Amino acid sequence: MATTKHSGAKPEGVSASTLINKRIAELGDWRGETLGQIRALIKDTVPDVLEEWKWMGTPVWSHQGIICTGETYKKVVKMTFAKGASLKDPSGLFNSSMAGNVRRAIDVQEGEKLNVRALTALIREAVALNASGKKAAPAKSVKKAAPTKTVKKTAPTKTVKKAAPTKTVKKAAPARSAKR
Repeated sequence: MATTKHSGAKPEGVSASTLINKRIAELGDWRGETLGQIRALIKDTVPDVLEEWKWMGTPVWSHQGIICTGETYKKVVKMTFAKGASLKDPSGLFNSSMAGNVRRAIDVQEGEKLNVRALTALIREAVALNASGKKAAPAKSVKKAAPTKTVKKTAPTKTVKKAAPTKTVKKAAPARSAKR
């Protein structure tokens, strides 16, 4: 049985929506179900959202700029928010890609339920940020501790055993001859 490798590139004349439908069906497991739920939530929250197929097979949802992507991996379905570092996340949904200055992501694992209310708020905030025309603000940096001084190690010094001090002996004055 031959295995066909999919490049993920968008075939000419096929809509992104069709390709996303196909991806969900091909997965056929919890990942496809989760990606389908995420997609439905995005479309309910932003009815005029634009679905795109980018970067060799990644579903992307946009509205005056990228809202988020929907990537599928072996153990997670990842929603990456393009300007996530600029979004408020009071519910703490972001749990991945936290070190970057622009993006933030949510990794959804098998059996995990989506927090629909919090996710809807995050999607709306991403749409509002895109509509404002503002660029993503750099993430607030965590204050780093002052660098520690590097002490250069020197080669160990040899201990030299000092000799016991020598006694200085006064020489006796030469004896005088007695010529008398």
